[in-house]
Amino acid sequence: MMKNKIFLLVLDGVGLRNFAYSNFKQIGEKKNNNVVFWNKTHFSIESLGFNEIKIENQKIHPLTDTLKKAKKDVNLNVFINRTKDKVYNSYKFKFSYKNFNASVKSSLTRLLIFLLSNEKGLKLLDKYINYFERKTKYYTYCKNVLQVEKPSIIFCTSQRHVQSIAPLLAAKDLEIPTASFIFSWDNIPKATMVVETDFYFVWSEHMKAELIFYHPNIRENQIIVTGTPQFEIHFEKNSLMPRSDFFEKYSLDIDKRYICFSGDDVTTSPDDPKYLQDLAESIIRLNNKNHNLGIIFRRCPVDFSTRYDEILEKYKDIIVTIDPLWKPFTSHWNTILPTKEDGILFSNIAEHSEMVVNLGSTTLFDFVAHNKPCGYFRYNQKIQKNPNWDIFRCYKFVHFRSMHSENSVIWLDSPTAIDEKIEMVVNNNHQKQIDDAKKWFQKINQHPVEQASERIWSAIENIITK
Repeated sequence: MMKNKIFLLVLDGVGLRNFAYSNFKQIGEKKNNNVVFWNKTHFSIESLGFNEIKIENQKIHPLTDTLKKAKKDVNLNVFINRTKDKVYNSYKFKFSYKNFNASVKSSLTRLLIFLLSNEKGLKLLDKYINYFERKTKYYTYCKNVLQVEKPSIIFCTSQRHVQSIAPLLAAKDLEIPTASFIFSWDNIPKATMVVETDFYFVWSEHMKAELIFYHPNIRENQIIVTGTPQFEIHFEKNSLMPRSDFFEKYSLDIDKRYICFSGDDVTTSPDDPKYLQDLAESIIRLNNKNHNLGIIFRRCPVDFSTRYDEILEKYKDIIVTIDPLWKPFTSHWNTILPTKEDGILFSNIAEHSEMVVNLGSTTLFDFVAHNKPCGYFRYNQKIQKNPNWDIFRCYKFVHFRSMHSENSVIWLDSPTAIDEKIEMVVNNNHQKQIDDAKKWFQKINQHPVEQASERIWSAIENIITK
């Protein structure tokens, strides 16, 4: 039987994590598929022993990025008009005027937003994006590759990358089926939909309803609920180290119980070091009450700043740093890519910690996969690095409205309140939070979690067959 050739278009670290570092390829090949990674990242997927075609030295049209930025804000304005909800303004980025080129691009973007902030304007922006991308050498290159390789389908691993437009347009013009994966639970309300494909793969029925609501041009039969491979690593028991081995490898005290502090990037949480300090002070107070606790600090993988250094030194007897196993390929933040080993490391941190604390992160779902709770900080620091930043604004984002109940999270509402909440966890009085977090997880991601790749492959095969 002739194998189907499946092109996986990979553009970033998320695509690598979900589809190159998971068992996705192996599952597909067992189903008699020839999996080819069409790779536009700096990482060599071939180094994993996989078949890849590298996309190198190919550029989008000079106007495409400006049109895409305008499209995002126009989309958000349309959402505001449709819902009468100002929360969508929170998803807009500030315009840059740092130099002449940036000023020109920002001015043009603002003009387009002013002129085209309606449904017709969106269609016009899409029309011009596609028009200009078809004029590029990038599009011609992609079309030539596809004419030679003749894949059965192009599966785009992220819906938000402007670099994916030319390959998908080339496939469309050659009548090759296309599909895209909505890679994160918060992406749809943020207006991150850059691509147009024949099919859209989503995490859940909840996400499917969002896609229909925000993009009424997409028909229900184009949307396929599969879940995400993102969390499958947590169900691979052979990846878990014995507690004694893990503690020895990372210089942890075998007699201590550890709380994981999962750092955010500087934009999401400019006062993150202060929250880490609040947690450390809480641990000191609890240890004075005869607890024996410590902190595992895992920084945000793209945060290489020194902003935590003072806190880490001050509380070095309490805090153990376990850095993410990500690799920078250039000096740009978006070329800092995960490794396969980091997924295994993070799963082990979740397994061997009592809980995770942070600011509104999806790590909640990683930890609840190990039956561990999550604490969210929910108070502002008295002295803030950015006085315009407000933690309460973060929890008003649309994706938090999917929360099963307030009990899905352990809320940390003040520095002194942290003690009681951690003590509740170490005394095993947190089953309600675990149960509600699992219900939230079931709402935003199709279960069984560990079968996401199988469901994606079944859907791909159905598309090809039809």
